[in-house]
Amino acid sequence: MNSPLASAQCVEPLLPPRSVEALRELVVRIRRGEAEVSLGKKALDVVARLVDRPEEVAVRSITELAGCLSVNASTLSRMVRSLGYSGFSDFQSVFRERIAGAHGNFYSRQAHRLLDADGDTDDYVGVVVQLARESTANVDGFLSQLDATELRQAARLLARARRVRLFGVRQIHAVTSLLSYGLSLVRPDVSLLDAPGQGIAEALAQMAKGDVLVVSSVKPYSRRVAEVARVASEAGISVIALTDSRASPLAARAGHAFFIPHQSSFISNSIGAYVVFCEGLTNLVAKELGGKALRALERQEQFLDALGIEMR
Repeated sequence: MNSPLASAQCVEPLLPPRSVEALRELVVRIRRGEAEVSLGKKALDVVARLVDRPEEVAVRSITELAGCLSVNASTLSRMVRSLGYSGFSDFQSVFRERIAGAHGNFYSRQAHRLLDADGDTDDYVGVVVQLARESTANVDGFLSQLDATELRQAARLLARARRVRLFGVRQIHAVTSLLSYGLSLVRPDVSLLDAPGQGIAEALAQMAKGDVLVVSSVKPYSRRVAEVARVASEAGISVIALTDSRASPLAARAGHAFFIPHQSSFISNSIGAYVVFCEGLTNLVAKELGGKALRALERQEQFLDALGIEMR
């Protein structure tokens, strides 16, 4: 006859789901009472909410997620162990791998959508017309949710800050570069955070309260941009985010966030609407600065004339 101890030793440890999809399936099976593991209703609701926001789970700390879900961090720790994970970092790795995988094939998926699309293969003008109309729809999308007070406050921050730094990667780097150029025309001490010859950590260390950091990233979100926003926010630096969704990991770190769609048939994230927004924000900062902006432009024109260089 087997002893209770021997029987216990034969029980294999629970193997937790190693993908977000498998975790979703487990939630369904637990609700139906078909899973080997069981959770209380509150804990099960928490898991269900987490699997619906993989981008946030991938980049936020256990304390931040607990705050968003109105539970204790210790509750999350116990919950993930009940699911078979060694700890919260093990649980979180499932979501991080999901985001890394989504990033890895995002561009090829977009390219397949373009190449597999129905239509006249010789309609070269039609491809451009479609992109233009999609960009127009994205512009309408952000205009419909713009808040005048939020815009005014962001413009004043950018006008009055001691220094302004901007950070984005991949194609969004072009967005932050455009905004950096526009702001530098009307006020001093504006540059990209990752300017040549200076590391990101070094640049952040030179910022302080009263400075502004503009960050931008869209789905699939850059973990590096999210981390920079987190560090800056915790240091008391004002953060302005240009992103695509209230579920973006940048939104929680920003004092001001602007949500700009980017859906299109372009092989990457479309930045057309972001360009329009950056031009508008630059104009608003110039309006806030008034005569200071005009004098800054005139001073630059004087130096350019002296060097024989056109401003454009």
